[in-house]
Amino acid sequence: MQFDDQGDLDTSQVDDRRGIPGGKVAIGGGAVGLIAVLFAVILGVDPQLLGLSSGGGSASSPGVRTAGEAQQACKTGADANKRQDCRIVAVTNSLQDFWRTELPRRTSIPYRSAETVLFTGQVSTACGPATSAVGPFYCPGDRKAYFDLGFFNELSSRFGAKGGPFAESYVVAHEYGHHIQNLTGAMQKAAGDRQGANSGSVRLELQADCYAGVWAHHATTTPQPSTGRPLIASLTDQDIAQGLDAAAAVGDDRIQQQATGRINPEAWTHGSSEQRKAWFTTGYRGGDLAQCDTFSVAKP
Repeated sequence: MQFDDQGDLDTSQVDDRRGIPGGKVAIGGGAVGLIAVLFAVILGVDPQLLGLSSGGGSASSPGVRTAGEAQQACKTGADANKRQDCRIVAVTNSLQDFWRTELPRRTSIPYRSAETVLFTGQVSTACGPATSAVGPFYCPGDRKAYFDLGFFNELSSRFGAKGGPFAESYVVAHEYGHHIQNLTGAMQKAAGDRQGANSGSVRLELQADCYAGVWAHHATTTPQPSTGRPLIASLTDQDIAQGLDAAAAVGDDRIQQQATGRINPEAWTHGSSEQRKAWFTTGYRGGDLAQCDTFSVAKP
């Protein structure tokens, strides 16, 4: 994955809160509660949408970076080729450039910008407080996608993904897929159907995977308004393989097998590894938003 060295990075789309002390944030229910929240929001929707809430317990903020570091360090695509945080800025920019044109073109729904928030340890959101333990998530209440960059190490060390720049990009694109669902009203379809292999929650997550694939299909042809050139200069088959590997790593069946030694489709909220790979591939191969209607198929 390579970015245009002379491309412009728009850091106004990213709120870098790393290093900002946040006090104590609650994640409740002990180990069971933590697993429930983890399943709800890792690469998925916010906990409140799935009826989960926080309370009890605490986590401390490490405060290891200077707040706003991305704003200072991330100026061009060359920076994105060197630094992880700048890469997240660049992917955010590419996603918004794409959806700003594609969403109204295909649906007549105007695109409203989202914001990427980088944090360490804990963060306050319109959906309630959260810690790094819940992984990346999108909050429809403030239209922001939240990432502790340490999660990408967890993706490899804990979930067994191979990692890589496009694995990270897939995660960001998935969360922005939820932003598109928030704008189109698709999130409401899953609100009362929270678990099971054919549930609304699974369909919502798989659609976000498909939307991530649609963006990837167009990423190297989506021009930046400021330069007229795509910010993402190249994506290889190896890059796409990184994304597919990351999608598989966070399939419900794989996480359940790792956590409990058994697979229970009735408790799924995100879909199996094969489903997640298949729907990303559908979006990537076709590049067509209309092919991502996971709510119309008999079985996703």
